[in-house]
Amino acid sequence: MSDLVTDELIELQKSADAEHRRLSGLDGEERRAQWERWRAAAERAQSAVTEHAASAGLSRFEVERAVKKAVRHPENPSAA
Repeated sequence: MSDLVTDELIELQKSADAEHRRLSGLDGEERRAQWERWRAAAERAQSAVTEHAASAGLSRFEVERAVKKAVRHPENPSAA
């Protein structure tokens, strides 16, 4: 794992992505409540990315991109 990505950032992004997926097929009050859960999870992930980038002197954009790539397009562990 590079300096751009931490386990915590990966877990926060996975959580936000999972909450977003749960929006599918919902409507009305259920959708609004789930949207709020997704928004809160996404805010936690974004805040952590911003904090990590600032404390490590890294580009926030590069950190966010690396985290999303690690979560959404993981390397195949069996290829190693």
